[in-house]
Amino acid sequence: MSGPGTRIGLFGGSFDPIHNGHILPVLAAHQELGLDVVHYLPTACPPHKPHGTKAPALARNTMVELALLPYPELVVSDAELDLRRSVYTIETVERYAAEFPDARLHLLLGVDSFNELPGWRRFGELIEAVKLVVLARPGERGLDPEVRSSVERARGYVLIRHRSVDVSSSDIRRRLARGADVSGDLMPEPVLRYCRKYGLYR
Repeated sequence: MSGPGTRIGLFGGSFDPIHNGHILPVLAAHQELGLDVVHYLPTACPPHKPHGTKAPALARNTMVELALLPYPELVVSDAELDLRRSVYTIETVERYAAEFPDARLHLLLGVDSFNELPGWRRFGELIEAVKLVVLARPGERGLDPEVRSSVERARGYVLIRHRSVDVSSSDIRRRLARGADVSGDLMPEPVLRYCRKYGLYR
């Protein structure tokens, strides 16, 4: 999908594993902003996680594929699935801008990631290249005023308030490690079956 004016969302992460908190807010942003498609970008070597991930990159990519099967508007990209090195967000954005020159790129991220943006590689170029979409839980702590000011002087941002999903990847990993119940309210059932079949996080 690459016609003139196409609105493409980019949503990166380690997805270790993917859960409903990675899906429902993105669906809300997709609908509210009229995005044509959102590309999930599983990261093989997350630059902000020096200790790496718990599950292998290709397994995490497969879990994202399984999770997004019901949603044609959400697709998986291998743009950051480089097993040799970390791929930085600005590199991904430049790749998309070259491949889809007429598209309007939106970078989706959570409040914590927004507040950490000045530490990201080529921060100034990044906020000039994309429209930022901040996915915020109701009652979540606010955006850093200095970061917000910098972003507003560039392309700006949109704040999407979404229904809170009380789940985290680390919590799911702990549950799976001790054999505790993980309900379908927390993560897609095919992803849970995949984790159990291959003994991930045990």
